[in-house]
Amino acid sequence: MYRHLLSVGGITLVSRATGFLRDVMLGTLLGAGAVADAFFVAFRLPNQFRAIFGEGAFNAAYVPSYSRVLERRGPGAAGGFASQIFTILLLTQAAVLLLAELFTPQLVGLLAPGFDAEPAKFAHAVLMTRITFPYLFCMVLVTLQSGTLNAHRRFAAAAFAPVLLNVVMMAFLAVGWAFPDAGVAASVGVTVSGIAQLALMFGAARRAGVIERVVRPRLDGDVRRFFRALGPAVIGSAGPQIAIFADTIISSLLPAGGPSSIYYADRIFQLPIGVIGVAAGTVLLPEMSRYFSAGDPAGALRAQNRTVALTLVLAAPFFIAFVLIPDEIMRGVFLRGKFTAEAAAASGAVLSAYGFGLMPFLLISSARSGFQARGNTTVPMAASLLAVAFNLSLKLALYRPFGAAGLATATAVGAWINLLVLGFIGHLQHVVRPDDTVLRVALAVDAAAVALILYVFAADGRIGAATADLRFADLVHLGVTGAGGAAVYGAALAVALRCAGVRVPLRRKR
Repeated sequence: MYRHLLSVGGITLVSRATGFLRDVMLGTLLGAGAVADAFFVAFRLPNQFRAIFGEGAFNAAYVPSYSRVLERRGPGAAGGFASQIFTILLLTQAAVLLLAELFTPQLVGLLAPGFDAEPAKFAHAVLMTRITFPYLFCMVLVTLQSGTLNAHRRFAAAAFAPVLLNVVMMAFLAVGWAFPDAGVAASVGVTVSGIAQLALMFGAARRAGVIERVVRPRLDGDVRRFFRALGPAVIGSAGPQIAIFADTIISSLLPAGGPSSIYYADRIFQLPIGVIGVAAGTVLLPEMSRYFSAGDPAGALRAQNRTVALTLVLAAPFFIAFVLIPDEIMRGVFLRGKFTAEAAAASGAVLSAYGFGLMPFLLISSARSGFQARGNTTVPMAASLLAVAFNLSLKLALYRPFGAAGLATATAVGAWINLLVLGFIGHLQHVVRPDDTVLRVALAVDAAAVALILYVFAADGRIGAATADLRFADLVHLGVTGAGGAAVYGAALAVALRCAGVRVPLRRKR
């Protein structure tokens, strides 16, 4: 399983690297003003709906259902089940797209209420939302095919698909002179990339022999069971995404630059979530589903604990960086063109607040998979509802005095509540059981984290002073600090793991 995790994580790292270049282009060409605010809302609407209703919720209900049919009734029945779901999604998403295009002003007014006071920004957001919304139609179908391929342990195409989003958007930004502005160019790139991703997944599914067909919809037992699980799964899987989406809505009430500071901070925050969290969720859910379907719950828990241990190892340095040097990160990555030092400071404050929620964001998917692999979507739904209630209440209390950073703080608190509830109930129901290896890895990570913190306090200021007169000083400062920190953390972790008697097998035993 580690091989699959590292494979998906490696491909996702390529996606995040190209996403980084895309966001540098966006920051340079758009900055953090009114056009940027309008584009980021237009981009976030279909993208966040995809994350809420597509990837997380859909996979939580679909992968266990498909795996169950595949294990018990064979590939033919599983293909028929996939085709039924494909047809239903095709029809419903066509209806959603039509309604969204017809009522885009009302949708933008509902989800970005602060734009009403600025007619030009509102009109721009409506135009770009109409351009980007077909992306949702494409991505829901991509998610279905990704789930089917993942159930057959074919992860590469689905992991690579987001690279196309970044590459196509950069291509359209490069010819932005042909459009009214860079925001419109990027919006067209979003939708074209959705078509490209859909074509990629159709090709991968055809090569794997699991291509879906349009059939006459029938609500048989398997399909009804899937939809009964889908409703709670939407709520259970969507809690963290709803929190970030709420940040976008409420930030529209802030002065100009509020939605942009959240977007830029979120793009950095999403780097470890994409590389670690998405890889863990992509591999772990079908893995645990197969173990439970085969009557081996102990194997499912072993898979879960291996994933948790690897998540802790990879996440700790990101957490420390986000909390201790957020300004250096934002200046090094984005400070150029229209992205000013003030925008970097505002985004850095948001990133630091998000950073306190990094660990629960990454561990929630592992804890939730224990329930979802057994077909239990009710407990994750209840945990998510409780977390969202606390989260939204805290956002409304914090956004006026603390601005965008207050919204991010509430998001972090909600993620911790979600994880703690899942962990407590999971322990009682024997679906979350950290073993001795997880505890020893956690102690080793703590020791390595202390070494990294000491390095940052001792070296960051000196590196900043030594690189201050260089060209691209902020980028060099960040690069040198990051490289040194990686070396310190890696060396300290290797020693700590050896002292704890932990060995991580990357090859499956024969």
